[in-house]
Amino acid sequence: MEWRDEGILLAVRPHGESAVIAEVFTPGHGRHAGLVRGGASRKLAPVLQPGAQLDIAWRARLEDHLGNFTVEPIRSRAAVSLGDRLALAGLGAVCALLSFSLPERETHPRLYRQTEQLLDLLEQGDLWPLAYLRWEMSLLEDTGFGLDLAACAVTGATEGLAYVSPRTGRAVTQAGAGDYADRLLPLPPVLRGEGDAPDAEVVAALRVTGHFLENHLAPELGTKPLPEVRARLVRLIGKRVGV
Repeated sequence: MEWRDEGILLAVRPHGESAVIAEVFTPGHGRHAGLVRGGASRKLAPVLQPGAQLDIAWRARLEDHLGNFTVEPIRSRAAVSLGDRLALAGLGAVCALLSFSLPERETHPRLYRQTEQLLDLLEQGDLWPLAYLRWEMSLLEDTGFGLDLAACAVTGATEGLAYVSPRTGRAVTQAGAGDYADRLLPLPPVLRGEGDAPDAEVVAALRVTGHFLENHLAPELGTKPLPEVRARLVRLIGKRVGV
């Protein structure tokens, strides 16, 4: 059994004295793990950094085996993030959430393309928070917890949408909310692709997506909490604008 693909390195963990088990995200084979012999060596360790774009060949005797990876670097993203706390947290959040959220070997080609585009924007700090929010919304959609913000869940109206139901992820107007408004999540315009999307509004929107990641997605995956680096990223974006 073998295949070859291009992918993004999500995580690496030691295995024995010199090998590592690498976890990658590829367009054709999803989130996939494999053994990299010599992965802890001076030659390969600098290459095997989370976020790296790799040419990957996988081979195993049977399809359900762990198998071996042979990797060649295409480009590194570690150098971009090392001098920038926001970029470092962003890179860590993306890799950790993919590793946490995606079933192994299940393909998500659209999410893969968005992930590659997002990581290539790491140096553009002004664009990155909004791009990350859009990516997080896509992650929710691909895992079955997407938000439905097209019309009010109560009245069907498409104007005056002000809230999001924390249970269903559907939009609600002020009139539709009635006496239940204090139980609903606020709906920042940026979540619907409206307005100028200032960072303060992006932070408010990330609190909404964070609710669904933490209270809907995570419980479906077991007892582990969301990766803490995601909360760190939101704090750093908020600190930049004083919220």
